[in-house]
Amino acid sequence: MDHAFIPVRARLIEVAAFLDRVERHGAADDFRCAALRQAAKLLVDGRPERARRVLEALSDPTTEPDEKSTGKAAVGAWQRPDRKKPAAKRK
Repeated sequence: MDHAFIPVRARLIEVAAFLDRVERHGAADDFRCAALRQAAKLLVDGRPERARRVLEALSDPTTEPDEKSTGKAAVGAWQRPDRKKPAAKRK
């Protein structure tokens, strides 16, 4: 506790500051911010294996590969396919 508390406290404040910034800039409805808020609830639910459950909450739960790759890099949170915005059409 003596060695780990201050660095963990700093990371928690960093997450809070990030959420404040995205809310100020109107991006709070972004699926990644929503995923962070949902995952944060797991930190205080009193149940064990928080790290695993947070990782799973932010990860793609599907087991089958997509038929076609979107070519996009990982974004850090899984977005349900029914909530994805259509890709911009290329000219």
